[in-house]
Amino acid sequence: MTAPEEAARRARTLREQLEEHNYRYYVLDQPVISDAEYDRLMRELRELERRYPELVTPDSPTQRVGAAARTEFGAVRHVVAMLSLDNAFSEEEVAEFDRRVRERLSVEEVLYHAAPKFDGLSLSLRYEAGCLVRAGTRGDGRTGEDVTANVRTIRNVPLRLRGAGWPAVVEVRGEAVIPKRAFARLNEERLAAGEPVFANPRNAAAGSVRQLDPRVTARRPLSFFPWGLGEVSEAFADGHSKSMEDLGTWGFAVGPEFHSVHGLEGCLRYYRDIAARRERLDFEVDGVVYKVDRYADCDRLGFTSRAPRWALAHKFPAQEEITTVEDIVPSVGRTGVITPVAVLAPVRVGGVTVSRATLHNEDEVRRKDVRVGDSVIVRRAGDVIPEVVGVILERRPRAARPWHMPGRCPVCGSKVVRVEGEAAHRCVGGLYCPAQRREAIKHFASRRALDIDGLGEKLVDRLIERGLVHDPSDLYQLKPELLAGLEHMGEKSAGNLLASLERSKNTTLARFLYALGIPEVGDATARALAGHFTDLDAIMEADPERLQRVPDVGPIVAERIRAFFREDHNRKVIDKLRKSGIRWPVPERTAGAALAGKTFVLTGTLESLTREEAKERLRALGARATDSVSRKTDYVVVGADPGSKLDKARALGVEILDEPAFLELLG
Repeated sequence: MTAPEEAARRARTLREQLEEHNYRYYVLDQPVISDAEYDRLMRELRELERRYPELVTPDSPTQRVGAAARTEFGAVRHVVAMLSLDNAFSEEEVAEFDRRVRERLSVEEVLYHAAPKFDGLSLSLRYEAGCLVRAGTRGDGRTGEDVTANVRTIRNVPLRLRGAGWPAVVEVRGEAVIPKRAFARLNEERLAAGEPVFANPRNAAAGSVRQLDPRVTARRPLSFFPWGLGEVSEAFADGHSKSMEDLGTWGFAVGPEFHSVHGLEGCLRYYRDIAARRERLDFEVDGVVYKVDRYADCDRLGFTSRAPRWALAHKFPAQEEITTVEDIVPSVGRTGVITPVAVLAPVRVGGVTVSRATLHNEDEVRRKDVRVGDSVIVRRAGDVIPEVVGVILERRPRAARPWHMPGRCPVCGSKVVRVEGEAAHRCVGGLYCPAQRREAIKHFASRRALDIDGLGEKLVDRLIERGLVHDPSDLYQLKPELLAGLEHMGEKSAGNLLASLERSKNTTLARFLYALGIPEVGDATARALAGHFTDLDAIMEADPERLQRVPDVGPIVAERIRAFFREDHNRKVIDKLRKSGIRWPVPERTAGAALAGKTFVLTGTLESLTREEAKERLRALGARATDSVSRKTDYVVVGADPGSKLDKARALGVEILDEPAFLELLG
């Protein structure tokens, strides 16, 4: 077998394996390999396709993200219209729907297909010969936007249908949604990055699918759930329930809440069940949908000018209400971000009493012009924290008061800062602030920081609850008799923890800087600071201009560092830490180090060193180890199975070292 033939065979095998693992992970939620192993398979396939471009197929897992950003969306024409559904808001309206259906079909009882009404963005996915060829939004029902490149990035959307029995052409219709927990994490990340938060999962899903750059969509935690069909070249099922069952075998994530129900009472029992469990569902739903199950019956019932006669959306009660803002208070989060929170006159929203709602940040308060005394619309959606949607200006009292972010942290009194270009305000007392205490201590003890073995999350909680630890310096004042009274803390465990604390005192300046938890200062930046200054006091006294002379330190990071060290509370904790015996070699590197100032990039697997060990050796000699190849790179070190970095190094003329040459250079 020739090399190209062998490569083609291997590429087919890798595509099959990767799609199988995608299906198990994103559809079945039953992964059978680690993320690292999955990444290795994906790298191997990418490398094969790079060497043999003719092997690239539209349904290859490597092609989920690959399209360039566009300036506008094209149009998609729906051969079978994507019509809206009629709505019902009461059991009486559902009973009337059921009566009409029974009379038109001349039957005593109807079999319905019942499903949650997902609150996301409706899409139509067209498959030809089993391959995804086009995806469009609902639009006006007849014409939507072409979002194919974006939909290909949704991990539980099959690029090629699994199994067999699918028609030559089949359009799968469903909803793009974002899970509740993923939505909460997404907004936390946006707040931390100073970006505007999404109002609700539906807006987040719709905005994510309609990005002009598919790479942005790929970073959003989208899922797709089918709920129906559009155009099909040949019939393959006799009803909605059977078609959903078939879609499940073809690789789609068909919701477990889809059921067949009998008659009106079956519909209403289903509605009450979903309504009772609504808050515990993984996704936002705003009601349930009933469809006459048999396609033959649907054909007899037909359509009105705007909706099918065989389907009905039974909506849940509104999750928005009106109430009054009694106060606006700043709330300090675990990372120091200060969030304005509206204290409300208690109101029932979606079956739950709401008395507080987030206003996200000061910019949002100003944009919505929320004032103390205002009448506001409050929304509660699932597990998401209630939020103020808007103000009813017509009801604003004359005494309504604007709100401003305080200059000092309401918890610890440290200064509150806002870095230019960010929306979030932060308390800079990270080592001292009680609101940040738990996260500060966990970070201080983490592996890349002081690496205090045995100081886990639960023990940190117990130490804080007992009042034994208020900041990281208190860890070094712990004694056996203090630990003896803690739950699950025996004599041996206490001895091991104290020994680990003692070992942690011998560290490096870089690790110590990282352990302080300075916002935006990760381990790489900490190493750069330590390598540049070699002295903690010099870093603490440096102004932003001097700090920006350090590689990887820009204006925002410099301001973060400066604000942290200017806070007296933080300096006191640092002083106590140094007095407790924490120490490091000084200086960590010499100006005349053999490789001082050189930049290295590692690619592939080295036999004699792990990648982290190689980086540590380089840092000890004054060099930098970065992840991307550029014209500023001095050397690219190549191990087994190198990636595309090797090609880029060759293209740029960067010097390439194999492992023996690299080891010789290290000395």
